[in-house]
Amino acid sequence: MSSFIKTVLLDLKEKGLNPEDLYFILPSQRAGVFLKHHLSQIIDQPTFAPHILSIEAFVEELSGLRSLSNTNLLFWLYKSYVDHTKKEDREPFESFASWAQILLQDFNEIDRYYTDQNAIFDYLQAIKEINHWSLETEQTDLVKRHLKFWKGLKDYYKSFTDELLNHKKGFQGLIYREATENLEAYMENNSEKMHVFLGFNALNTCESLIIQGLLQNDLAHIYWDIDEVFVEDDIHDAGLFIRSHKSDWNYFKKQPFNWITSHYSEKKNIEVIGVPKFVGQAKYIGQLLEEIRTKNEDLQSVAVVLGEENLLMPLLHSIPKDIDQINVTMGLPLKFVPLASLFEQLFASHKSETKSFYYKDLIDILSHPSIYNLFENDTSNIAEAIINHIQNNNLVYINVSHLRKITPTDYHSLLNILFGPWDNSPEKALAHCTQLIQEIKGSLIKDKPNNSLELEYLYRYNTLFNELTELNSNYKYLNSIESLHRVYKDLLNSETLDFKGEPLEGLQIMGMLESRVLDFDTVIISSVNEGILPSGKTHNSFIPFDVKLQHQLPTYKEKDAVYTYHFYRLIQRAKNVYLLYNTEIDALKGGEKSRFITQMDVEGIHQLKQSIVSPDVPIIEKKLQQIAKTGSVLDKLKELSDKGFSPSSLTNYIRNPLDFYFEKILDIEEFEDVEENIAANTLGSVIHDTLEEFYKPLEGEFLSIDHLKSFKPKLETTITRHFKSLYKDGDFTSGKNLIIFEIAKRYILNFIDSEIEQIKAGNTIKIIAIEVKETITLAIEGLAFPVRLTGKVDRVDQFNGTTRVIDYKSGKVESNKVEIVDWNEIATDYDKYSKSFQVLCYAYMMHHNKKIQAPVEAGIISFKNLNAGFLKFGKKESTYSRTKDQVITAQTLANFETELFNLIREICDPATDFIEKELDS
Repeated sequence: MSSFIKTVLLDLKEKGLNPEDLYFILPSQRAGVFLKHHLSQIIDQPTFAPHILSIEAFVEELSGLRSLSNTNLLFWLYKSYVDHTKKEDREPFESFASWAQILLQDFNEIDRYYTDQNAIFDYLQAIKEINHWSLETEQTDLVKRHLKFWKGLKDYYKSFTDELLNHKKGFQGLIYREATENLEAYMENNSEKMHVFLGFNALNTCESLIIQGLLQNDLAHIYWDIDEVFVEDDIHDAGLFIRSHKSDWNYFKKQPFNWITSHYSEKKNIEVIGVPKFVGQAKYIGQLLEEIRTKNEDLQSVAVVLGEENLLMPLLHSIPKDIDQINVTMGLPLKFVPLASLFEQLFASHKSETKSFYYKDLIDILSHPSIYNLFENDTSNIAEAIINHIQNNNLVYINVSHLRKITPTDYHSLLNILFGPWDNSPEKALAHCTQLIQEIKGSLIKDKPNNSLELEYLYRYNTLFNELTELNSNYKYLNSIESLHRVYKDLLNSETLDFKGEPLEGLQIMGMLESRVLDFDTVIISSVNEGILPSGKTHNSFIPFDVKLQHQLPTYKEKDAVYTYHFYRLIQRAKNVYLLYNTEIDALKGGEKSRFITQMDVEGIHQLKQSIVSPDVPIIEKKLQQIAKTGSVLDKLKELSDKGFSPSSLTNYIRNPLDFYFEKILDIEEFEDVEENIAANTLGSVIHDTLEEFYKPLEGEFLSIDHLKSFKPKLETTITRHFKSLYKDGDFTSGKNLIIFEIAKRYILNFIDSEIEQIKAGNTIKIIAIEVKETITLAIEGLAFPVRLTGKVDRVDQFNGTTRVIDYKSGKVESNKVEIVDWNEIATDYDKYSKSFQVLCYAYMMHHNKKIQAPVEAGIISFKNLNAGFLKFGKKESTYSRTKDQVITAQTLANFETELFNLIREICDPATDFIEKELDS
């Protein structure tokens, strides 16, 4: 089947028109490449290429004006707003920019549709006067300012357009209006030119007047691309505009309306496929392309049309690797490139005028791939060293002077670019961003000279910041980092990184608007969901719906009809069509397939094959890891045995042998992030260290009330010192940390008071040892080497003559956690018996070293459950028994020794693997 463009060229050839004399006007610039390609196939002798212009370029040429970017127009409009608004009534630029974008769109629409501006502005003012929200007879200042703005809208528009016209510049609508008014002069001066308009559908009033004027003066030919199905159906949106042109244009009252085809009704393979999630669609498109490729179909005639631009990057990652020729027509929004996250982090960090940076913000910036490489030297990475310093010293906030102290002088200029003060100055911010781009560029050229994509990212961001710098220096409207950030984000949303490829070869990937005038044998369209194709009832305008209708401005109905035409036109000549829609509800989009699909189904012209697919989700069997004890592992166990197993390492093995393997055999330490809030283990260490300082000098003495009372005046300074030692440079003078600091004080104070009450009640307490380190060597039957057991006992005392081995716990411990029923479980059940195992370990070691004699007591003092007192270890006959033996005898320790030896044998046994335990989440 011949494409639309080729058919047009053949018709022009039959009319005897020389292509090099023609001016082709197309809906998009890209279609011109295909036009030249088809022209080369039908000419039989060398010739000059015709003049090919997009409609926007043609109208700009006709108007004599140069179009400005949206951001430039924003500044020009604000100047007009300032000139016609009293100082006390003006909004700051950042506030103005948030609604002025909509105003610019409305100005565009009013002028493109050649509407009487004053009539609309007067209408809007009258509506606002009637509808203002104040119920009071006297209007407030706020209401007066609001109404004054709408009253001044005419002045803003006139001043804005006059200023632009004086400088031969314009926004799109103004350019169209000027082009229309220049049409007569243009036709007089270019009477020899023949214009060819092809592939147009929805025309604004200015375009319509220009094309009609050229047609009626025999200076143009127009070729429509429409199917009879859509023209003859009076309510089909795909033919809405062309039916209107056919009936309303005077030209067609005398001339035939040609170029209505009948391709849509020809046999087609149309598949409607529901796929969960947008990324799921990208993966499924990859599968479809693989299937098409295996059928030996030419991918040059295949187009992937994305209804949602966000799908581009997932799609590029999903295309089969053997498809090496790809042409991406649609642009990638700059907000999706990796550099966007870096500058967003910089703006977020510098928005507040604080001198210090929050550690997470600082680490995010230093860890960013574009920045991390800048800190590389011959031996290490300075960024990594800075991050380690922050974590090791527990710095929650850090300033630039501190960063300089810990960084070699060679990197101070880079630190200044990244973290030097912006002082709420847009000029400084832009200077820092531009310098940073130059630094990254230098590093890229040095390390990755062939990485053209990253250099292109940098170039586009450099252009963006240069534009902002020029605008700010010319207008001085940006007076804060907040205002600069807002304009930067607006600019970022509108800028794209355009890909360049060979449009005539390989797979074509494009957006819906980029597909205009082009034809493909196989078309894959994604995101055919209601709310995307078409977008539905969106009304981003200050002009009310009824005012638009009265002045023949487009509403959501016309905008939906535009996409209806493009959708059906893509299918018109295609042989194979795949329509993908998202079956899942993502925020406000997805879930419901587009009305286009339902409409095609109801029409009955084509039999739709409908299906829902889902990705294959493999059933992942939960398999617990099992690690054999190799020779090197056994050597490490021997080394550990020589150093000594601690009670905590043994209970770690009981909890999960794999954790023991990672920590003790592989020496993999748990990552310690900055302790933004004081952690439980830090709190516990502070309590232990403070009590050690108080009680250590009293070893061998009986506690007295005077001893205990003497601790209280020293409590504040002692706890503060230990917090500073353990919490490094972290702040505990405010917020949650201050509360935790006060909790530590309260715990120790309550403990001291409880000891005073014990003595007042007539009890005697003699301190035997405080924070005593114990080490014993065990000869265990079945092991070829002796094993050491080592640990630190928090406190040993005599209470009314009974020796007690005490372990402090800052958390909450209940009495049932230091009770056992079955000796066989003490070395297997971590949750129930880990506390019992630890206190028995301490008692066993001290008894082994003959520092205590059975019978003794061993147990826990829980600072969060202090009212429960000393929680003694106890042996119960059964789970339901209320009585328990709380005295640790020689037999108790012998029973414990049996289980301890069995556990150590298991750890050191070459035939017993480390087997992961399934833990409760």
